[in-house]
Amino acid sequence: MKEKSGAGMDKRYLKRTILKREVKSRHLEETRAFQVYLPPDHDPDGEYPVLFLQDGDDYFNLGRLATQANRLILDGETRPFAAVAIPVDKEKRTSEYAPIGDRHLSYLRFFVDELLPAVETEFPIATAAGERVLGGSSLGGTVSLHLALQYPQQFQRVLSQSGAFLERTLEQIRQSDSLGYLEIYQTIGKSETAVPTHLGNLDLLARNREVHRALLEKEADVQYSEQEGNHTWGFWQKDLPFALKAFFGK
Repeated sequence: MKEKSGAGMDKRYLKRTILKREVKSRHLEETRAFQVYLPPDHDPDGEYPVLFLQDGDDYFNLGRLATQANRLILDGETRPFAAVAIPVDKEKRTSEYAPIGDRHLSYLRFFVDELLPAVETEFPIATAAGERVLGGSSLGGTVSLHLALQYPQQFQRVLSQSGAFLERTLEQIRQSDSLGYLEIYQTIGKSETAVPTHLGNLDLLARNREVHRALLEKEADVQYSEQEGNHTWGFWQKDLPFALKAFFGK
């Protein structure tokens, strides 16, 4: 994506509307913070498609989500869209994001029963399932896919960057009926063959290939790519504009 010349346009890229909120969660027994990015010149009475991001603070800080979104929207490469960033306590991340985690089901319920209504009640967000995208990297991609598998009426579009998929994920895909409703953007780095995680070293390239095949067998719409890259934010930040255009492009 080309940088525009001229200080005026650069300032518009950098002028970001990000609002901080929190929601009390009965399911998680704690108060959870979240942040909402709204597009440039947004209409308070509008209904914008929305991207929900796991590891949300990392997507804003390391993925440069807001600046990249501003560029795409202002350059006319995508429709205006909103984004909701949900930070996570790193010590609880595996237990919430991994399907084998002891807080996983509670996190899914929190997302649907508590976070979603809180966002949609206050902000100019479209409420149709086809206008929602769930996104994340590594285990953030995993939990995003599990949300769509568990709640197909609410979530039908998933952005997964280097998804840290486990055997449980494959089992749930294979046990599902048709996944023809599911649209997923799935990328993986070619160097991600021995990624150190809390669950040990994982060959995420091989596992993503398995998940890709399983999704296709269940008739999901998968935009899959293997790229030069490793399990790092440098890779995910570079890939992010392509993912955003896949879901929100004009």
